[in-house]
Amino acid sequence: MLMSHRNKVAKLHYMPNGFRPLSSGDHVVCAVTGEHIALEELRYWSVEKQEPYASAQISAQAHLSDGEA
Repeated sequence: MLMSHRNKVAKLHYMPNGFRPLSSGDHVVCAVTGEHIALEELRYWSVEKQEPYASAQISAQAHLSDGEA
């Protein structure tokens, strides 16, 4: 039986130069906005917090908000 990974959230391990799938899926969820990000379009994440971001702007926003706490 073929398993479809469409519309399933992937679990990833984020590394400095890429990511490694821990469980299959076709997208991740932005840690700030909740937006679905297709794995093919994922470009921004935090290695330290192990979370993905939908854009460079959102990534910077998340990084800056850490410094204000």
